[in-house]
Amino acid sequence: MSHRVFSPDAPEAPFPLLPLRNGVLFPGQTTTLAVGRPQSLAILSDIKPGHTVIGVGVQRDPRVTEPTLEDLYPVGVYARVLSTARRGERAVMVSLQGLSRFELSDLVTGGPFLAADGSPLREPVRDEREAEFLADALRRELAAGDGALAKLVATIPDNEAPGRFVDRLAAGLELPVEKGVEVLEMTDVIERLRLVASFIGEQSTVNEVRQKIDEEVKKELHKNQREHILREQLKAIKRELGEDPDAPGAVDSLKSRVAAADLPDEVREAAERELRRLDGMSAQQAESNVIRTYLEWILDLPWNVRAEVKDDIDAVAAKLDADHFGLEDVKRRILEHLAVMKVAQNPRGTILCLVGPPGVGKTSLGQSIADATGRPFARIALGGVRDEAEIRGHRRTYVGALPGRIVHALKKVGAKNPVLLLDEVDKLGQWWQGSPESALLEVLDPEQNHTFTDHYMELPFDLSEVLFLTTANSLETLSGPLRDRLEIVELSGYTHEEKLHIAKNHLIPRQLAEHGVHEDALRLSDEGLVAIIREYTREAGVRQLNRQIVRLCRALALRIARNPDAVDTRLDVEPGDLKELLGKKTFRPEVADRTARAGVATGLAWTPVGGDILFIETSRMSGKGKVEITGKLGEVMSESARAALTYVRSHADELGVSPDFLETSDLHIHVPAGAVPKDGPSAGVTIFTAITSLLTGRRVRPDTAMTGECTLRGRVLPVGGIKAKVLAAHRAGLTRIILPKQNERDIEDLPESVRDELTFILADDMREVLAAALMDEVEDADAPLVPMPDAGGDVSETSV
Repeated sequence: MSHRVFSPDAPEAPFPLLPLRNGVLFPGQTTTLAVGRPQSLAILSDIKPGHTVIGVGVQRDPRVTEPTLEDLYPVGVYARVLSTARRGERAVMVSLQGLSRFELSDLVTGGPFLAADGSPLREPVRDEREAEFLADALRRELAAGDGALAKLVATIPDNEAPGRFVDRLAAGLELPVEKGVEVLEMTDVIERLRLVASFIGEQSTVNEVRQKIDEEVKKELHKNQREHILREQLKAIKRELGEDPDAPGAVDSLKSRVAAADLPDEVREAAERELRRLDGMSAQQAESNVIRTYLEWILDLPWNVRAEVKDDIDAVAAKLDADHFGLEDVKRRILEHLAVMKVAQNPRGTILCLVGPPGVGKTSLGQSIADATGRPFARIALGGVRDEAEIRGHRRTYVGALPGRIVHALKKVGAKNPVLLLDEVDKLGQWWQGSPESALLEVLDPEQNHTFTDHYMELPFDLSEVLFLTTANSLETLSGPLRDRLEIVELSGYTHEEKLHIAKNHLIPRQLAEHGVHEDALRLSDEGLVAIIREYTREAGVRQLNRQIVRLCRALALRIARNPDAVDTRLDVEPGDLKELLGKKTFRPEVADRTARAGVATGLAWTPVGGDILFIETSRMSGKGKVEITGKLGEVMSESARAALTYVRSHADELGVSPDFLETSDLHIHVPAGAVPKDGPSAGVTIFTAITSLLTGRRVRPDTAMTGECTLRGRVLPVGGIKAKVLAAHRAGLTRIILPKQNERDIEDLPESVRDELTFILADDMREVLAAALMDEVEDADAPLVPMPDAGGDVSETSV
């Protein structure tokens, strides 16, 4: 059925019908139900809570899954849907407000949900004074008592109509379905009052009998006497089993541990309170196991246990240098952080977030800090975590509830001042049950985490002494509040020289030891190692380099295994041996090949796994001015391409381009690697250069790469990720880099060895970019031979 907003009194027929398996909804009653049948869920998927009115019927047999007209009682209730809430994947909680009765005449099937034809029922009152008298008498009788009905009557207004009064009273009696339907079908208000009064009398009689029986049972089996008998029987059973009947039980052991534990006052009060509850219940009760588990968690946590911390900054610096080569900015920031914690008596410093591509040593930095300071270390992997309870734990009301990962880590390390590494914080998932990223806001806030409260423990734990480190590959997925709590420390990657040093002093010795090979058995020359770095890996970190070294160690281990009697089995690796050992080259210089024709420019891009080079290709063909942009580009990058094209057209005469080139030809702009999504404004300069190169026939210099945002007026605006981009260009063998003038300060962040090998051209205007990027020779003989205009100033070319 199509969506329809029903009238507030009675919906137009046919109207959606929700059949109840158990229970009866009365007019004036508000209740919440769990809906799980597909037909019923279809009703709730197409409604406006607060405005939609549906019909609610009652099934004769609750086991029927698809009821027919014969399976339903003939009287139902119009109800307004107040709200809906999903519970799990197959059920929805719906809140309904009963309005008035209707008579069910027919069912309409064939649609996504059950619909009904029916008409409102009149509720005649033969004598209004008699009805009011009966209602007042019933109200006074019930109000004089002290049970649940007295409380219910107190909530019903005195001026409530007799019909509505008796309906609300019947709703509070929790009548069986048959009796509830009997009240629902009684349209005469006076007769309905008398019927409900008789049901109340029956219920009062049953309650009196039940109370009498309970009192007699309590007299015969007094609680203390019963417990005494059971304890004597338990002792006898233990003696039969050969056990000491006077040995302390689980409760006594917990009491001893609580008495001996060093707990804060609030925690001790909670533990003693739970002990009293445990002492007063049977060990066979399910609740006793929950309490015992909770007490064990309290006793296992390091509330006042601290590890002895070494505060020698020089020792930490030596340990970081021994474990990690390079990363000087990161090491300095870590040492500053530790120095503040040493000098300040009650430090509440910021939380460090190490951001960089994979394989640059983010995770191992946390282990090095822990080893150098003597703190215990725990790593909490957050990649893919999508439930807020993973961070803060589950409520103890749930079966199998446990604390969150923070409390688990504290129990594991056994100290309240460890190093906790929250790994891959940018990979947290989102789910409808809650956001784990939001749960981290308290954990990573130095102003709040001294009273961190796990949902399971429900006791504040001081996290202010924990040294938190977080790692991420990208900050784009982090929310603003979480990013504001972190101090970002960027790791952009390693140069070739740094990788060479890391391989010789860290990777090769470690892999030889893991493969059980003598350190002199593998002789890898510096030339061979450089060849591996340049031709078999192209990454910001060293993971791929480590994998190639592992392949060499496996080849050496295989050679040793095949010649066990050989005294001195070695593997000498030179550049010429790599094809046999590692296979064909994975990477080769491609910039010169790509830019051999006009219309191709080399750009620089930033990715979560480090910087990379990006080729922009353009092509021109006969046509009528159609411009096509391909390469799975995002909206921002597509707009940059249009802006660059607009600038070329508006400055065609200056650039030596025919002003009407789009009237006789089509233009195609393509960014290779079409399966990889690309976006951002920093390719604007590269796209502009490629288009101009195509239309003028002048090739882009093969040793040059560029980045920057281009405006319609030809301005070159600054972009981010300069260090990662320049390192990628250096790895690709490029020697000239065109950067926006305003990014000049970012050059200082580059390693000195990289700056010595590169030439930087700083540009403010697109004409400066063209003067530095395009070669003088014109490739196409048909292209206009108009000389390029002067850039309007000296090109800022800095060889650093």
